[in-house]
Amino acid sequence: MQNWNDVIARATNGNPAPDRKVTKTDAQWREQLSEEQYRVARQAGTERPHSSGMCSLFEPGIYKCVCCDTELFDGSSKFESHSGWPSFTQPIKDNVVAYNGDNSHGMQRIEAVCNVCDAHLGHVFPDGPPPTGLRYCMNAVAMAKVSTES
Repeated sequence: MQNWNDVIARATNGNPAPDRKVTKTDAQWREQLSEEQYRVARQAGTERPHSSGMCSLFEPGIYKCVCCDTELFDGSSKFESHSGWPSFTQPIKDNVVAYNGDNSHGMQRIEAVCNVCDAHLGHVFPDGPPPTGLRYCMNAVAMAKVSTES
């Protein structure tokens, strides 16, 4: 289980290798994704807060990267952060999310990206609940929820 110091270390010193890597041309991403998905996931955009019903969705399920279908988060790690974006305490696996320093918009933040395809997911902050103390503040448009119910 990661903590804030682990996130900072990875953003500073490098991330673990993913199990696989997905690389596509810009034209292929544009063809695959909606305009909003492309803007957020491939151009590091941000969706408007409270613009997705995914914020209040707490049923069991897996949240996958909209670009490469990598499983990113389990619904059991999702919590209500009142931030306007879906929030999680930890990724589903240690090497599916990569971290980069982000000094845009006059702030120092840690960007969270899909470690498999480099899609921008959102940011991670050290103000989440136990057990990790982390808040993965994700753009809903960068993920797809898959039900785990049979």
